[in-house]
Amino acid sequence: MSKVYDHVAIEEKWEKVWEDTQLFQGTAVVDDKTKEKLFLLFAFAYPSGAGLHVGHVESKTALDILARFNRMKDKNVFFPVGWDAFGLPAENYAIKTGIPPVKTTKDAINTFRRQIKRLGISYDWKTELATCHPEYYKWTQWIFLELYKKGLAYQAIGMVNWCPSCQTVLANEQVVNGACERCGTEVVQKEMKQWFFKITKYKDELISGLETVDWPQPTKDQQLNWIGKSSGVKIDFQIKDSEQILTCFTTRIDTVFGVTFLVISPEKFNELNLSKKVPAQTAKKVAEYIEKSFKKTEEERKIGEKDKTGVDTGITVLNPVSGEAVPVYVADYVLAGYGTGVVMGVPAHDERDNAFAKKFTLPVVPVIKAPEESTTFFSGYGELINSGKYTGMTSEQAQEKIVADFSSAMEIATTYKLRDWLISRQRYWGVPIPIVYDPEGNAHPVKEEHLPWMLPTDVEFKPTGESPLTYSKEFLERTEALYGKGWRPEFDTMDTFVDSSWYFLRYVDARNPGVFASAEQLKLWEPVDFYMIGPEHIVLHLLYSRFFTKFLRDQGYLKFDEPFMKMRHQGMILGPDGKKMSKSKGNVINPDEVIEKFGADTLRTYEMFMGPIEADKPWDVSAVAGVYRFLQRIHRLVHDSAAQSSSTKKLATEGIEAAAVRQKLHQTIKKVSSDIPDLKFNTSIAFMMEFSNSWERAFQAGQTLTPEEQAMFIKVLAPFAPFLAEELYQVVMPGAETIHTSSWPAWDEATVQTESVTVGVQVNGKVRAELVIAQADRENSDKVLAEAKAIPAVQPWLEGKTIVKEIYVPGKIVSIAVK
Repeated sequence: MSKVYDHVAIEEKWEKVWEDTQLFQGTAVVDDKTKEKLFLLFAFAYPSGAGLHVGHVESKTALDILARFNRMKDKNVFFPVGWDAFGLPAENYAIKTGIPPVKTTKDAINTFRRQIKRLGISYDWKTELATCHPEYYKWTQWIFLELYKKGLAYQAIGMVNWCPSCQTVLANEQVVNGACERCGTEVVQKEMKQWFFKITKYKDELISGLETVDWPQPTKDQQLNWIGKSSGVKIDFQIKDSEQILTCFTTRIDTVFGVTFLVISPEKFNELNLSKKVPAQTAKKVAEYIEKSFKKTEEERKIGEKDKTGVDTGITVLNPVSGEAVPVYVADYVLAGYGTGVVMGVPAHDERDNAFAKKFTLPVVPVIKAPEESTTFFSGYGELINSGKYTGMTSEQAQEKIVADFSSAMEIATTYKLRDWLISRQRYWGVPIPIVYDPEGNAHPVKEEHLPWMLPTDVEFKPTGESPLTYSKEFLERTEALYGKGWRPEFDTMDTFVDSSWYFLRYVDARNPGVFASAEQLKLWEPVDFYMIGPEHIVLHLLYSRFFTKFLRDQGYLKFDEPFMKMRHQGMILGPDGKKMSKSKGNVINPDEVIEKFGADTLRTYEMFMGPIEADKPWDVSAVAGVYRFLQRIHRLVHDSAAQSSSTKKLATEGIEAAAVRQKLHQTIKKVSSDIPDLKFNTSIAFMMEFSNSWERAFQAGQTLTPEEQAMFIKVLAPFAPFLAEELYQVVMPGAETIHTSSWPAWDEATVQTESVTVGVQVNGKVRAELVIAQADRENSDKVLAEAKAIPAVQPWLEGKTIVKEIYVPGKIVSIAVK
């Protein structure tokens, strides 16, 4: 074995050995079921043609460290890999180039697979999945049919983004600044028959289940906000000179005397046929506004809430509590699906209402006594003012009293923002919805024996105005051959969130042709113990995964309530300029280039050393080189120690420096053992670097560790730098089995605490050296000061000088002042 740290040779050698020996493959099936299990999962990756970037490396390495560490702790570890392979990018590329998405996707997966193996990520490739494989999407379709049987997959009219030029439905991602990204035509909203999943059935359990999982609180909060459960009051405002009413939902009925306007969504306005109530002088303006709002996507309307567009309808309603007449505005930031589609405006006590009132010069009437420092609006609770007989009551008292006094116009109610999941997509590269229609147009489920309901291949990818599957001759002929003349298939495909929201279940029994996963394998591995996922995927994907889990549990297939028991999020690797990496900025770091120059071990260790895993961190080329030097030092120390041990000039394993490095070894083992489960990888590496410095000092003093002790440190290094650790383990333990199946080292608490202590030695306020002293001499000031002044690195700073002061703080520092 070479004494030169040839990272390319070492890493390529061990990658091949691990591949040949099938290390960590087939782990879904275990012999010893008595061991503690650990199911580690990284968010389903989309295999883009660009390949891995350094951000992928961070999250995958973090989980790989956990996997390798826990295997050495004698746990059954399951660490699978797969690909979220259907979706819009591959289809758009096919439209642009004519290359079938099945080919571009396969090529991208091959690239990712090669790069990941080169990184040393210890995935179990025998359970590899891809959502575009028929063996996988067969079970996606099976789940659809199970939901359909229970009435939880259904058809209804839904609003979609429609391009009048392309004559096709667009996903939100395909709408750019209100226009079709393909042709630039202004997009409109259109009602179409769509397929939905009834996720709202589980709305309350999706809330209560969050109490049982170890997730970051901000993630739980976003889930709760999306579900949007609100307890409050529904209150009826009667249109003046009419029997018709507008019903609002509010959580703050105590502010009802402060209502100075109502806002209604365009959809609700049309649904209630309010155009008949609009005065002639405002009718045209209202109609034009509503028409314009229907051209916006829902996302644009949410964003546009900041602009507070709207128009006075000319309609007036009566406040049932105060008797005041207030105007009704129509505004597209109010969405029909939230609450009742009508909102009461209380500008003195709500930020959004306050901004709207200022824009349209509407009255602002305070009805809750605000603190003196409040200058615009006060959203808190307190004592009522300007509220008739309720003035002087607390908010809590008034809420109860007002509801009791006006029960004919209001009722206690609970509302949710959560709406059923629209899964229809008029696209090609996705899972075909397993529904066929008889000649009368009635929907029927595809028979289970016909699953997988294959995605046809005789399809043009250019947009023609309908779902691409409409033009598949094979698809139509297959349907008629199996179901009868005049039958046709459903031409829509499923939202790709469907594919990627149950994959964690298939992993545990990935090749089973008879069921999506056997009860035995599900019991052995599920639920997932630790899930790492980017913060951009923490709302819909998690909600959908939780929905599938609860549904399949209710059908008797699962025995648990939540899919992911513990979850954390990785931060972003920024460019050297501190900005998000992008080709246009020219700040993208290619991991292949880093591996070629410094090695995969350096790349892995550096990214873990950059800072806390959840933080955003800028790339630093000089710091990468520093980590490389650290690994070089470890490589050299092991080889030099082995060379000296085999020569006539042996290194001592006893002495003050050997005692110091031995203590540091056990401290390092203890530190890393506690840091890894807490994802504190950066502090683990910092401690290992300190250890290497201590080992270097010992070696220079002619002292070192025994081969067995060296092996203990190499094991600690192994999860971070698996290639180098495997190489060095063979140096100190010739002929041993792979280090990655060896036992994690145990530290000796007595050694951690009592063998030696390192103190800094300062001269005129600057640290010039470190002194290792035995614990027995820790309080011996005279001895410590004498040894400090005798250190070769200190003596040049004392020569020819007069010592005016010397202080030793026991176990901390030696400080010498000279002139």
